[in-house]
Amino acid sequence: MIDQMISKFLNYILVLIVFISCFGFKAEAQDIQVMAKLDQTMVRIGDQTKLHLTVEQPVKEQVNFPKLTDTLTGKVQIIASSKMDTIYDKNDHNKITVTQSFTVTCFDAGTYAIPSFSFGSKSGVLKTNELTLDVQSVKVDTTKAIYDIKQPLAVSYTFMDWLRDNWYLVVIPIIVVLLIIGLIWYLRKRPKKALPVVAPKPGLPFYTITLNQLKELKDKKLWQQNEVKQYYSELSDVLREYLEKRYQIKTQEKTTDEIFDGLKIVDLAPENKEMLRQLLKLSDLVKFAKEKPLPIENEESIEKAIDFVLKTQQAVVSANHRPSATSVKPGNIEGGNAGEHI
Repeated sequence: MIDQMISKFLNYILVLIVFISCFGFKAEAQDIQVMAKLDQTMVRIGDQTKLHLTVEQPVKEQVNFPKLTDTLTGKVQIIASSKMDTIYDKNDHNKITVTQSFTVTCFDAGTYAIPSFSFGSKSGVLKTNELTLDVQSVKVDTTKAIYDIKQPLAVSYTFMDWLRDNWYLVVIPIIVVLLIIGLIWYLRKRPKKALPVVAPKPGLPFYTITLNQLKELKDKKLWQQNEVKQYYSELSDVLREYLEKRYQIKTQEKTTDEIFDGLKIVDLAPENKEMLRQLLKLSDLVKFAKEKPLPIENEESIEKAIDFVLKTQQAVVSANHRPSATSVKPGNIEGGNAGEHI
């Protein structure tokens, strides 16, 4: 008997717990409201409208929106979606309204029933109301004629329009040309550095040069090395060059007789003329007749040539500084020493 009373009491308590739980769930569920709404329930083929999913809930409550794919139902497509927008209730800051919008369209005429959407929460699954979308076709007036598609309209494109689009093609070349012109102008107008004036070095007198050449020929010792022909050939060339500069007569490619024909009008002492004739004739014999002079003759030839230049060069020196023939020794004929006596 006591066991039966305890069992009944437990059953009453269990029923009471279930009743209280159901009442609490309904109370919590009543605090959350979900809703679905279309901006337009009737559209034409290809037109767009927006679907809004809205939840009114307590701030601390967590409600999960449905995960929608690219299609709502049938041929109603979702082409874009927005982020969730949260707004607080002005009258009760413990409540908020969360809204998410979807852009939908359809390309087939007809009436489409959009089923309710399910939201998840701690209180359970909440469903929205069902919707209907009416997609109408475009009416065509068959009584009117069919026209061709219009050709593209010609848009005027002026030079200023082109210049505005391609200004760099004009500005850059102009800048480059101006830079080149400026560089050329600068190079022409810039002050030039004055070059230092270098005084020309005084040249040696021709007779001093001749004496130095004879000295060099003597130092070569050609005839001592059996180069007798070469020795007299160079000796003849030095004397011929001296005669051209001293007496202004042509001697190159001239015979000895032709040279002396040119010297007829020259004031030349007979002994000097005879000395010159002997030197040139001996040179001709060695060069063309294979004459072989004695060593003493070879030695005297260079000395006679030096003596001839020393005696004849006095004519170009002023009378106040005219040295005697013996004042310049044949062995002392370097440029500096000879020039001091001229």
